[in-house]
Amino acid sequence: MLSTLSRKMLMCLTGLFLGFFLLIHFLGNLQLFLPQEQAHLQFNAYSHFLSGNIIIKIVSYVLYASIILHAVDGLIITLKNKKAGGSYQSENRGRASKWASRNMGILGTLILIFLVIHFQNFWYVYKFGTTPVDANGNKDLYMLVVTVFREWWYVIIYVLSMIALCYHLIHGIYSAARTLGLYHPKFVQWFKTAGTVYSVVICLGFALMPMYVFFTAN
Repeated sequence: MLSTLSRKMLMCLTGLFLGFFLLIHFLGNLQLFLPQEQAHLQFNAYSHFLSGNIIIKIVSYVLYASIILHAVDGLIITLKNKKAGGSYQSENRGRASKWASRNMGILGTLILIFLVIHFQNFWYVYKFGTTPVDANGNKDLYMLVVTVFREWWYVIIYVLSMIALCYHLIHGIYSAARTLGLYHPKFVQWFKTAGTVYSVVICLGFALMPMYVFFTAN
């Protein structure tokens, strides 16, 4: 059995990895903002490259494991804190004890539900479904993305999920700084500011993607 400190450290490390992966995923998906004809072939070529790269495959297994460990660890910590009559981060007080820190379990659950929907619509269909190919012979993930993002209800779910993710990231990065022992006010404040900027930029960028496709794709 892992101690509470070990669980928080595992939560911290998996969370930081997932946060960094979001940046890589975000940079790759920026191709969706290119002119449609260019985005179509370039995004598919990029996806084909990733699917056939052994290093990326190894990273993907680490990603899946990190998602599962982060979710399970978060659930255990949340249940233990509720049983003890505390919040998700009971040691945080003052400015740190805001809505996000008191509801990390709820935010995490919403994000997990979104991930299940997201993986089913894109990853599962791309890997195991019957996906047409583009002019270059690559699986047409771009048209799959466009087809899904044309659904107004999915765009709403996506945007709301990015709002939940933003709050989750803001508190998560701040909490990670404390877990790593950066208690000095100077470092904690720097992490909090950097984490907030990072979270807002990443989540706003992701939220704009389905909106852009919905209003511009033919």
